[in-house]
Amino acid sequence: MFESKLPNLGTSIFSQMTALANQFDAINLSQGFPEFDAPELLKKQLNHYVLEGVNQYSPSSGVPRLQQQIAQLVKRKYAAEIDATQQVTVTSGATEALFVAIQALVREGDEVIVFDPAYDSYQPAIELAGGKSVNIALHAPDYAIDWQAVTEAVNSKTRAIIINTPHNPSGKTLKQHDINALKALVSKHDLYVISDEVYEHITFDNQPHLSVLRDAELFARSFVISSFGKTFHSTGWKMGYCIAPVALAVEFRKIHQYVTFSSFTPAQHALADMLEQQGEHVDELREFYQQKRDVLSNALKESRFTILPSEGTYFLLLDYSNVSDLNDVEFCQWLVEQAGVAAIPLSVFYQQPSNDKVIRLCFAKHDATLLQAAEILCQL
Repeated sequence: MFESKLPNLGTSIFSQMTALANQFDAINLSQGFPEFDAPELLKKQLNHYVLEGVNQYSPSSGVPRLQQQIAQLVKRKYAAEIDATQQVTVTSGATEALFVAIQALVREGDEVIVFDPAYDSYQPAIELAGGKSVNIALHAPDYAIDWQAVTEAVNSKTRAIIINTPHNPSGKTLKQHDINALKALVSKHDLYVISDEVYEHITFDNQPHLSVLRDAELFARSFVISSFGKTFHSTGWKMGYCIAPVALAVEFRKIHQYVTFSSFTPAQHALADMLEQQGEHVDELREFYQQKRDVLSNALKESRFTILPSEGTYFLLLDYSNVSDLNDVEFCQWLVEQAGVAAIPLSVFYQQPSNDKVIRLCFAKHDATLLQAAEILCQL
C-alpha cells in the first residue's frame, strides 16, 4: 500500500463547511473569503494586460514594478527601508510563501513553535520539511501568549517561531510586550521568525499593526509574509509576497523557483498599478472592515452567544456555551443543517482539541448577509 507523508490529514474543515453550506443552502460565514468583488481598477488593469499580451513568465522573484511598489508601501506603513530587488519575492499566494519559508528554514529534526489555534498549513509544511511543530495552546477569551510557556518550550532543537498577527482565527493582535518577548528569545537562542501578516492592514479601534518590519533587529532573522488576496478582496488570484533579509531571501528564492518559479504575470502588473494609483485602498481597509465587524456584533448583542473581542482580521468569535452542550464540530454541523448558517469550529485549529465552546464567523460579507445571519442566530 502507498504510504502517505501526511497520513492524518484529510479534506480541510473549510472545504467541508462550504460544501455543507451549499448542500443546505445556508448562509456561508465559514470560509474566509469576501462576498464582494475586487476593486474596479484592479480588474480593469488585469484585463488590459491580458489583452496586451503580457501573458508569459515574469522574473521568478517578481515583476520589478511590483517589487518597487511593495517596498514603497513598506516604507509608508512601517518606516522601513528594504531593497525591492533583493528582499521582495512575489509568490502564488501567502500559503506558498509560508510553505517556502518553512522549507528554507526547517531541517530534519528541527522544532518549530506554533501557537494554537493556528492556520492549518503550518504543521503539514513543517512535517514535510522533516521537522516537528511544538504547539502552544492559547485559550478564550483573550488568546494571550504565555511567554513563560514559550521559554520553557525552547530547547537545542528549536529552529523557529511562527507568529500570526492579526491572528486568524482569534482576531487578536500582538502588542509591544509580545514583540519584546519574542525578540529576547530570538536573540538569546539564535532562532528565526516566520511572521504571517496577511491581515496586516485590517486592525481596529486605532490599534497599530506591529509588523516585524518595524523592528530592524527582529527583522534581521525573519521572513515576513503578506497577502494581496486579503488586501484587495481577490483571494482567488492567489497573490502574495515574502520580505526577508538578503541572505534569507536568497535561500527562499532557491526553493520558490522550483515550487511555482513565477506567479501570475498580468496580475502582478495590475497590482503594481493598483498600489501606485489607488494606494488609499490599503488605508481604508481598517474602517471598511471595522464597520462590518460592528454590524455583525451589534446585531448579535441580543443573542445568547458571548461575543469575543476582534482586534483585527475579518473574523469574529462567538462562545456558544449558553446555546448548546454539543462540542464545536457537532454544533457547527447542527448550525448549518438546522439553522442555515455555516461557521467554523475553533477546535480544528488546535493540535490537541480545545474544549472551548467557540466558533468563528467571517464578516467579509455584505451587510444584508450579516444581518440575515444574525437574525437567525438571535433566535437560537
